[in-house]
Amino acid sequence: MKPLLLLVSLGGLLLGGCQAPAANTAAADRTPEFFPTAMKANPPLPFSEAVRVGDMLYLAGQLGTLPGTTQVAPGGIDAEARQVMENIRAVLERHGTSLDHAVKCTVFLADMKEWPAFNAAYRGFFKKDFPARSAFGTTGLAFGARVEVECVAWIPPAAK
Repeated sequence: MKPLLLLVSLGGLLLGGCQAPAANTAAADRTPEFFPTAMKANPPLPFSEAVRVGDMLYLAGQLGTLPGTTQVAPGGIDAEARQVMENIRAVLERHGTSLDHAVKCTVFLADMKEWPAFNAAYRGFFKKDFPARSAFGTTGLAFGARVEVECVAWIPPAAK
């Protein structure tokens, strides 16, 4: 038994010794980069619009507000759904990616009965593949919004 234990231990040392040391640039690529929100509010809102870690971009929940304001787009769920997706598109593009590279969305609805209406608007924003997605009903959203959407997207190498 002891020779087998010694062999396993030596194998672990050899394999562990074969790993290349992590490059300093790789560690820097994983350092979170925080981007302030473009939404104007008094007092300023306590969150970043997006955080980049490596080649991934994590968006804060977006509302169907008119750009740069806290005013919800008028016209109900259809107008808000379209505006929230336009807002997501704008944030993604500001940070070097697009809806084509969205990998996960989380949808929060003030009323789950509006899920079909949200889906009708949402479908029009994707050319081919839909990101993975979850949807939840809530008891209320900021600024009286009907919908909020979080998004995670991949940033292609050309954008770095």
